[in-house]
Amino acid sequence: MHPSELEVTPYAALAFAIFAASTSAILVRWSHAPSSVAALYRVVFTTALVAPVALSRHRDEFGRLARRDIGFAVIAGIALAVHFAAWFESLNHTSVAASVTLVQTQPLFVALGAGLVLGERVSRETVVGLAIAIVGAAAMSFGDAGEAPLSDATMYGNGLAVLGAVTVAGYVLAGRSIRQRVSLFPYVTVVYTACAVTLFALVGVQGHDFVAYPAREWLLFLGMAIGPGVFGHTVVNWVLEYLESVVVSVAWLGEPVGATVLALALLTEVPDPITVAGGLVVLAGIYVTTIERERRRERTTG
Repeated sequence: MHPSELEVTPYAALAFAIFAASTSAILVRWSHAPSSVAALYRVVFTTALVAPVALSRHRDEFGRLARRDIGFAVIAGIALAVHFAAWFESLNHTSVAASVTLVQTQPLFVALGAGLVLGERVSRETVVGLAIAIVGAAAMSFGDAGEAPLSDATMYGNGLAVLGAVTVAGYVLAGRSIRQRVSLFPYVTVVYTACAVTLFALVGVQGHDFVAYPAREWLLFLGMAIGPGVFGHTVVNWVLEYLESVVVSVAWLGEPVGATVLALALLTEVPDPITVAGGLVVLAGIYVTTIERERRRERTTG
């Protein structure tokens, strides 16, 4: 179905998905479970929610999936799991500001991969919008520097954060490529299953308990699945059928903005002026990138 036939546009869906993904930081903050366990059950419950739809409405399509598409979907799932694991672990070895800033460089890797792998042309205006958004994200990351001195970043922690950026970029690029040929629910079912299996192995290696958590934690895991999982990542994967990977990746930088707003409302965490200014710069970068994409589309169709 083409987006013009729907009541919701890809841009509106993308904005909603980014807001839904922004709830992840709040839910993780509320949870006391190990980060890898929270990530595991977020993905497990998300898979449990989307798989019945995939099996009931797209059962025949699973049998027609090309081995190449299945393979790349599995790789995308593993990349998503590595992203979760590497980014969370980086926070144990380097400063929060350094970790968040480095992981938010993912649009650079998406832009590079989009040109080399997908053949998507990245215009000068798009690069400008991307740069503006990353500068804003960096400002938001360092906005709390005045509250506590930053620790010296280690090469190991910084490397893990960059690995998190590279792997989430691979996840976005794989989605953009495969979603041109494969329906949403079969695709995300394969991706989330591969991600869950990878995280299950990681939790086992780390020696964390799989089930000994209070009811409150299980409700938070379910919330992570419904909000950031179904309405966040799954909707983003729908959008990737219609919008270029760079546009989606830059828009994803809006997640810290949404998380800041939610933290103010739900955790009474008041952002400092630098964080607020950085958020406005991020939104400006997203706007520039989106407007440029629409201008190119109008020139092409006109």
